[in-house]
Amino acid sequence: MNWLTKIKNFGDKIKKNLQKKFPTKEEIANSDWTSCCQGPIRKKDLEENLWVCPNCDKHHRIDPIQRFDIFFGKNNYEILKTPIASDDPLGWVDTKPYTERLKEARNKTNQNCAVMVAKGYIDDIQITAGAVNFNFIGGSFGASEVEAVVYAVQHSIDNQTPLVFFPCGGGMRMFESMIALSGMTKTTLAINELKKNNLPYIVIFTDPTAGGITASFAMLGDIHFSEKGALIAFAGARVVKATVKEELPQDFQTAEFLEKHGFVDRVILRKNLKKEISTILSILLKKNSEVNSEKSNETSDNTDTLTKAAS
Repeated sequence: MNWLTKIKNFGDKIKKNLQKKFPTKEEIANSDWTSCCQGPIRKKDLEENLWVCPNCDKHHRIDPIQRFDIFFGKNNYEILKTPIASDDPLGWVDTKPYTERLKEARNKTNQNCAVMVAKGYIDDIQITAGAVNFNFIGGSFGASEVEAVVYAVQHSIDNQTPLVFFPCGGGMRMFESMIALSGMTKTTLAINELKKNNLPYIVIFTDPTAGGITASFAMLGDIHFSEKGALIAFAGARVVKATVKEELPQDFQTAEFLEKHGFVDRVILRKNLKKEISTILSILLKKNSEVNSEKSNETSDNTDTLTKAAS
């Protein structure tokens, strides 16, 4: 046995001992506990407080079902089936096939893609809502996620409902390369169609929202709200720092920083979100109704004028 083999065997023994000493990611995920500002905290206690730490107000990440339960109320909404594109258009393989990553993500989240779309009511206002699951390959966007956003927009237009979206994720999915990147254009065009129909589009940033998600549909809202402490960025802070050659503020790229600089209209606690959305939508929908009424009256007046002129 040469010295390289001895070192390798010694390393393997250390690795096995560490694995016995520390829990695996799966064991941590299935545990009844998680950690926050003051150490371990029961997940049940977090859930009762809408997954917000009662000590530091940290808004822990939640999946779309948990978000819709909070936003609409349990059993008060319907999940919409969105189109699913080809799983592996490029035949991508790195350390493992992309198809395997998709299978793992689907088993882990019980979703077909990272985006989930639902419809429901808040104070008698029908709403189409979308949310992203960060546990699905980091909330990254491929063709299926893009199609889900387009589907949500089309559903809003067909049913004349406002669209509320909860974006998160690291950006466009590298496993789908230019197919994913083209989704930035496609989702932007879809939101433009929504606005042509005078339907409100409200974005609630959640932690983290970055990359091509931020650079496309997520920054096109009529109103931008954010959960407390959410990271909102395009490039990472280290990349920005290396580019501008300056020290960055301590709260750089946080929701609070963007609120101070006009990119976020208001930072809202999760418990107040439903009330805030209801209030702003009641105002926007009333305004839209008045605008449409004025347009209808104007069209009627023009028709009368043309009729008189013809006679």
